[in-house]
Amino acid sequence: MSTIRVRFAPSPTGCFHIGNARTALFNWLYARHTGGRFVLRIEDTDSERNTREALQLLLRGMRWLGLDWDEGPEVGGPCGPYYQSQRSDIYEDYLERLRTAGRAYEKDGAIYFRISGEPQENPDLVRGPVFRTEERDFVIFRSNGTPVYHFVVVVDDIEMGITHVIRGEDHLSNTSKHLELFKALGAELPQFAHIPLILKMDGPGKMSKRDEGALLEDYERRHFIAAAVRNYLCLLGWSPKDDREVLPIEEIIELFDFSGINRDNARFDERKLAFINSAYQRSLPVRTFAELACPLLQAAGLVGPTVDRAYVRDVLGLCQEKVRSLEGLAEYARYFFTDDYPVLEKARGRIFRKGDPVSRIRELLSAFKRVEPFSAEKLECIVQDRARAGDCYTGDYIHPLRFAVSGTNAGPGIYAMLHVLGRDRTTSRMERFVSAYESGKRGITKSGLESEIYGE
Repeated sequence: MSTIRVRFAPSPTGCFHIGNARTALFNWLYARHTGGRFVLRIEDTDSERNTREALQLLLRGMRWLGLDWDEGPEVGGPCGPYYQSQRSDIYEDYLERLRTAGRAYEKDGAIYFRISGEPQENPDLVRGPVFRTEERDFVIFRSNGTPVYHFVVVVDDIEMGITHVIRGEDHLSNTSKHLELFKALGAELPQFAHIPLILKMDGPGKMSKRDEGALLEDYERRHFIAAAVRNYLCLLGWSPKDDREVLPIEEIIELFDFSGINRDNARFDERKLAFINSAYQRSLPVRTFAELACPLLQAAGLVGPTVDRAYVRDVLGLCQEKVRSLEGLAEYARYFFTDDYPVLEKARGRIFRKGDPVSRIRELLSAFKRVEPFSAEKLECIVQDRARAGDCYTGDYIHPLRFAVSGTNAGPGIYAMLHVLGRDRTTSRMERFVSAYESGKRGITKSGLESEIYGE
């Protein structure tokens, strides 16, 4: 069997759309699954729309997803790089073949391809047999002398020995034109596989570059895990058939085949992407998570060059399991690094609905100042002892305690959190909380309490 050869052939005209990234990914997966070759071909003949910036954005996005190509831009060797703008002589040669065969003619300054009028059957690997007959001749060279997409894509696929054309379903209507050209040029037909479209999150219609979540570069900017985004894109139109969603790329490569590609269009769901991203984030080695997280803490002004690295590592160890994304890490972890952090209004309301939280914090404060060592185990024992003595639940102490030291009602395990914060940070915030309320500020407003206690 000859080597499988697939290609991704984007036009560098703007941002890197999720749909294009998914097309590149499916081609890459099939090449890696079969031991074939993945060709990157840049369709840059439209000089008015193509830009260097768009090309760099596209290449950066592919590298970020880990989609290495075997032939194409920045890969050497006799078969690359491939830029359509550098292949004009090849297109002229193929045009001459069609003229010689009587299949190309000039009209109104443009060059038309003469169709056969025969039905074209496409035994599509995803859609099944598709029949279509072209009803009229079509332009293959514009009047300005530039070749049209339908012509150059076929010529390039012939020249590059592409065996499988894997592309979006929106190209299905083009296939009969391409089959006509392949046959007119006496070339072996590739196998076609038209993958389902990606629909926008809300409402009908194909996802466009203007829709929320449509641009790949946004996920890199928002600090999503590249492997998680790649994993999610695999599931947009393909399934491993066992309802699993989080899979290592090595297993996806092993399982990927056309039989797993769905005919129905795929609905983009950023919530599922976020879920997969959080699963990948939790599974990262702590060191890797820290390498990704520290620049974000620095950018937020929370840590500097002289920061206690051991403390940062301990904080991140607590946050990794809880924070949903690196995008929200700085705000989630803010109270570990500064006394100037936001306070959750509903958290304050909840702790004052039951009992006397100020008295409970005061009770714990005296014990926390004396306990040795200031460990999670010792702190837990103190809270449990106080709850038993007061014939109440441990939560009656835990909830006001968490609020007093972090301004919220959720986060990492409370005792581990206090241990990492340390005695000085913990007790000073508890004192500040008690002092504010003992000064008669029980009914204080957000502007009053938060500025009084948390320095806003």
